[in-house]
Amino acid sequence: MTAPPAADPRPLTGEPLSLDLLNTRWMEEGERQDLLTGTDGLAVWLAANGLGGRFAADAATLAHTRTAREALKDLVDRPGDPEAAAGLDAVLEHGRIRAVLTAEGPGERTEFADPAWGPAWTAARDYLELLRTAPDRIRTCAHEACILHFLDTSRNGTRRWHSMATCGNRAKASRHYARSKDQ
Repeated sequence: MTAPPAADPRPLTGEPLSLDLLNTRWMEEGERQDLLTGTDGLAVWLAANGLGGRFAADAATLAHTRTAREALKDLVDRPGDPEAAAGLDAVLEHGRIRAVLTAEGPGERTEFADPAWGPAWTAARDYLELLRTAPDRIRTCAHEACILHFLDTSRNGTRRWHSMATCGNRAKASRHYARSKDQ
């Protein structure tokens, strides 16, 4: 029997799958953290996103998932860049959606030539859906020391920080300190 994955140490979870994959890197006390340094971290990420029962947390899946994370990071950093788009397209080449007829009616089934590409392809496909439905709501936290990403679900679309309690509060405290220092 396999042991359950460890607790998820990341400060931001629950974002759409593609952004959640980007958030497997974060800053903690000035040090960059990376959940995907090994298969144990991959198991945590897969479980957190409901993929643990579908895909193995093995070395091949880890390598492909990290490839997708880099492709997504390139696209977020350089939207519209043909080279960044080619990186995501390369990940997407490893899977497809097949139309099927089920007992309930028309449906779709995802297929992979190599199941180790499953999580990577699924995250890349999720990013396409975000680009289709809410491209202007994909954000990087505005705090200069934060590298997290989120989907802005605020009513007016002006959310700036991944968390008001952490990065938003730090930014406000920094501005207050600068004003009081100048006076």
